[in-house]
Amino acid sequence: MQNLLDFDAQQLTAWFAEHGEKPFRAKQVLRWIYKAGESDFDAMSDLAISLREKLKLTACIKTPTVMREETASDGTRKWLLDVGTGNAVETVYIPEEDRGTLCVSTQAGCALDCAFCSTGKQGFNRNLSTAEIIGQVWWANHELGKNAPSTGSGQAQGNWPVTNVVLMGMGEPLLNFDSTVSALRLMLDDNAYGLSRRRVTVSTSGVVPAMDRLRDECPVALAISLHAPNDALRNELVPINQKYPLKELMAACQRYLEKAPRDFVTFEYVMLAGVNDGVQHARELINLVHDVPCKFNLIPFNPFPQAPYQRSDMETVKRFRDVLMQADIVTTIRKVRGDDIAAACGQLAGQVQDKTKRTHRLQEASQ
Repeated sequence: MQNLLDFDAQQLTAWFAEHGEKPFRAKQVLRWIYKAGESDFDAMSDLAISLREKLKLTACIKTPTVMREETASDGTRKWLLDVGTGNAVETVYIPEEDRGTLCVSTQAGCALDCAFCSTGKQGFNRNLSTAEIIGQVWWANHELGKNAPSTGSGQAQGNWPVTNVVLMGMGEPLLNFDSTVSALRLMLDDNAYGLSRRRVTVSTSGVVPAMDRLRDECPVALAISLHAPNDALRNELVPINQKYPLKELMAACQRYLEKAPRDFVTFEYVMLAGVNDGVQHARELINLVHDVPCKFNLIPFNPFPQAPYQRSDMETVKRFRDVLMQADIVTTIRKVRGDDIAAACGQLAGQVQDKTKRTHRLQEASQ
């Protein structure tokens, strides 16, 4: 059985052609799956009965299975989704007055092992498929939109709860490039979710060659997990910096902006007490990004078991922000959302059958 969620529009058109169907059938089915949120072929009323019968024999529309759901005191919702072979990933929905943002995972675990991130400490198992990535968006819209009025006929519903998607969940999206880009194309496709490129954000720790590919193949809003103003410190906090140091990363950001839907890059910067939160660090950042149009998002560190860091106090965070803003760099302090259900930035852990043996090494080190 072919899971149709694994196909973007071009791939679905090719699949229908292989089965002797005309290209417009792909657009019809895309609208039913994503705009109407339909997974039952029998309900796709404008498809020929013979095609519906063929689809039932050869295809399916299958999302990851929800194992657990939690709702935080601030309304943030987190789902633990079973992706098979002992692995589960987490997806988070953050409701706000003017938007609903879904934080999506792209890998079971993460291979990058950033020092301050719970996901990284859990190890890595595998990349998620396109169906497992876009299936998180499908599931969230389906679950959150249960009480929304149905329009039928596969037409645009227009009121899906998810208005923004950030690929900031478990994993490094650009190390799962092909599946990530296919999922992005479905988020942007007018016959699927039709989101603006400005409303879809990929967050990367700085995989420079893949940043260039993303710019050329599917440019969306870009966020960089920066977290340090110099190579020495970033090598400790974000180990991939040893392969793609800051000079290369800043150059890649400049290249990306040539085709980006926004005229700036967002730099994510987790505030670690006594580590990267001093005024001197802020001044180093000003020098680092002086020729990269950007804004900073300062993130209070969210603790997890055995974390070696502490959260910077708010006075320190505000002082850091003020130094950046005095240099005319737009700087915001991220509001902590969902931390009481471990749904905040850096806290997602899921359930991973670790192939890196990282968890085993951590257990040995703690004994």
